[in-house]
Amino acid sequence: MAATPFSLSSSIDLHHHNHRHLLRQPPYPIINSKIFPKSTPRFNLILTCSSPSSSPSTLQENPLPTGKFLSYLDLQNLQFLQSYKLFHKLPSGSMLLIRVMQEQEMDMTVELLAESFAESMLLPKAYVKLLAFLVKQYLIERRALMPHAATLIAFHRRETDGEGGEMEDIQLAGTLEVSFDKLGANGSPPTPTPPKDAPYICNMTVKKSLRRQGIGWQLLKASEELISQMSSVREVYLHCRMIDSAPFNMYSKAGYSVFKTDSILILLTLQRRKHLMCKQLPPATNIISETNASYNDDKNLAPTDV
Repeated sequence: MAATPFSLSSSIDLHHHNHRHLLRQPPYPIINSKIFPKSTPRFNLILTCSSPSSSPSTLQENPLPTGKFLSYLDLQNLQFLQSYKLFHKLPSGSMLLIRVMQEQEMDMTVELLAESFAESMLLPKAYVKLLAFLVKQYLIERRALMPHAATLIAFHRRETDGEGGEMEDIQLAGTLEVSFDKLGANGSPPTPTPPKDAPYICNMTVKKSLRRQGIGWQLLKASEELISQMSSVREVYLHCRMIDSAPFNMYSKAGYSVFKTDSILILLTLQRRKHLMCKQLPPATNIISETNASYNDDKNLAPTDV
């Protein structure tokens, strides 16, 4: 499931940027297996969030470079996002952990998105570094908008047999971006333009080797759960290209319907026509129940653009 390049349109313009080499980055952090519970959770879904009165140690260790004043409510919402964790057992028996991206996880997220955008736009691999440079600038800007927007990431854990016995294979499986209100809205959204004051989901992608396991579905449900906690607006919007039948089927199954469609004249700008889809969110408890329900229709999780 590759990402579509719509919401990066303000940052990516292949006709107006020279090819630039990526700056040298420190190596990726080692993913600690302790991010997963040692034993498989008894229930299909475990949602753990710290209360607002909890110690904001995470924020002290990993402050956000916002450069702006945060109200008490913003600080509470920021702490809620930083402590959000969703564990889910996939039909394959593997475990999935979904949470908000941290600063030290940005480079691996950038790499996943850059590869997905290159795949989606049918670009040669030589453009991946350029895309990675632009995507990183975009993610830095978007991360500074927390708690009005957030980038979710999913880690996949699979137990494998090694020479020394059982081993754990943990890798980044997917990502998704969500904005909760007008302050987190994208400055240059794709057409048809969604309302700026409404929650918006975009840039969903799943690692190619881990597709067709329901990871995209779980990312979508996690974003809806966060929206229900972070926003008073119940209408959620997202885009889907008209040629992407599999994501369209998944969104339809999740309760989204077509709100508006691009004019055929958009083809003159060398863009694909897109649907703007909308869903009225149910109460938060119903979203959790929906997530607990197994999603076994693999055809709707085929590797296509979202």
